Amino acid sequence: MNKNAIASRKPLYLTFTLMLFGFGSISSARVAFSLYALQLGASASAVGIVVATLYIVPLLISWPVGRYSDRMGSRWLLLVGAVFGICSMLIPYFLREITALYVAGTMLGVSFSFYNVLLQNLVGLMSEPHERARNFSNSSLIGATTNFAGPLFAGIAIDHGGPANACLYLVTLSVAVAVLLLKWGHILPGGSGHGAPTGSIRHTLADAGIVRILATSTLVQVGQDLYQFYIPVYGYRIGLSASAIGGVIATFAAASFFVRFIMPHLVARRGEETVLRYSFYLASVGFVLVPFFENVVALALISFMFGLGMGCGQPITTMLIFSRSAEGRSGETLGLRQTANNLMRVSSPPLFGLIASGFGLSPVFWLSALIMGGGAILTRSQRKERNAD
Repeated sequence: MNKNAIASRKPLYLTFTLMLFGFGSISSARVAFSLYALQLGASASAVGIVVATLYIVPLLISWPVGRYSDRMGSRWLLLVGAVFGICSMLIPYFLREITALYVAGTMLGVSFSFYNVLLQNLVGLMSEPHERARNFSNSSLIGATTNFAGPLFAGIAIDHGGPANACLYLVTLSVAVAVLLLKWGHILPGGSGHGAPTGSIRHTLADAGIVRILATSTLVQVGQDLYQFYIPVYGYRIGLSASAIGGVIATFAAASFFVRFIMPHLVARRGEETVLRYSFYLASVGFVLVPFFENVVALALISFMFGLGMGCGQPITTMLIFSRSAEGRSGETLGLRQTANNLMRVSSPPLFGLIASGFGLSPVFWLSALIMGGGAILTRSQRKERNAD
């Protein structure tokens, strides 16, 4: 690749680097906050509330953030997200109580909403149509890498320094995002400079195809989040160390990395709906198996199988929703997708936490398996409807 080609791709490379540090800060903090709450003596339902705080703000602001970025660009919005990420990790270091985790989780939610909407939109904006599948696949590989490294980093940090000091170590990831944006953020694409027409969200939701993708995307996200939330709770209950728990979650990310690497080939051979349907089936089996095992190796193998299933769901639905977006409204549409996802993220952890507190963890895993089975049925019906059209 010549120098001009490399220079033209610098904004994309910067976006991928921001994803590495930004998403890494979220995945590591999610595990750190959960284990911190458990060490403070919190119940499963209280831990569920801590996790839910990460998604309350994204539920409220993801769509406006995407809509605003279509007009104004992403650099300074991402920097705001980095600042909130820094503050969210410093609060639990100085205030070592469960209330501090609620505040920190809410602030981290601001960071998460900015990263998740804006960085994925940037990948789409900087990709020609023929490059879109490859670039979204590459961005999802970075997401899988952060889901692998983040929990592992968090677990090791907690084992060696305790949960409070671990938060101080993890703040370096958000600091790196801020430094990158201040130094090179000017090369990122700007906005259109004008607003979208009033009532555009109604226009977006009038597209039945987008609504179907939103529903499928929500189920993919719920499956991933429930698994990554309840594996630390389950591991803690059966006496696994923080490093072992982080390692089990990391195998999920390793499988996600592998399946996302071969995803373009799978989609080319079988189609998006077929790949999604089988991913739901594998996720359902993974949820069913977890309560039957307490050995860390067995749990890691189950986690790997789950990752093979769920790993391709997010990039496929992201690519589909971006491709269906109206001209100049890709940020708005991706923000709407995150709003739908976060609606479930806010409601499901406390709900499933109450089930775990009242009936134990096994029913939570089995109910999650039923939900994933429902996702497979929905995906199959979508394919039949598309073929009928």
